[in-house]
Amino acid sequence: MEEIKEYTLKQELLAKFARVLGHPARIAIMDFLAKQPNCYFGDINEELPIAKATVSQHLSALKEAGLIQGEIETPKVRYCINKENWTLASLLFKDFFDKPINKNGNCGCSG
Repeated sequence: MEEIKEYTLKQELLAKFARVLGHPARIAIMDFLAKQPNCYFGDINEELPIAKATVSQHLSALKEAGLIQGEIETPKVRYCINKENWTLASLLFKDFFDKPINKNGNCGCSG
């Protein structure tokens, strides 16, 4: 019987954040929100060259991943970066990319 190996919580979280940030519109939304104390949906929509419905889908994905939070102020929705999860994502990416790579071995790849 084959042993089932599981990913660590850090690996799962890093993959979740990487997956949601894997679209340029979401990066643009995060760049925009990082400069604002909070922001209304209409402000975000005006910044991006995509339809309102598409902006909403990207905001939903970012919110589901925990990178942003929003609250309804009828008739508007206000968004901001979830600072706790933003810090967590930043630390996870830093830890991942700061790992030393094995320079002694030769895997047969050039470079």
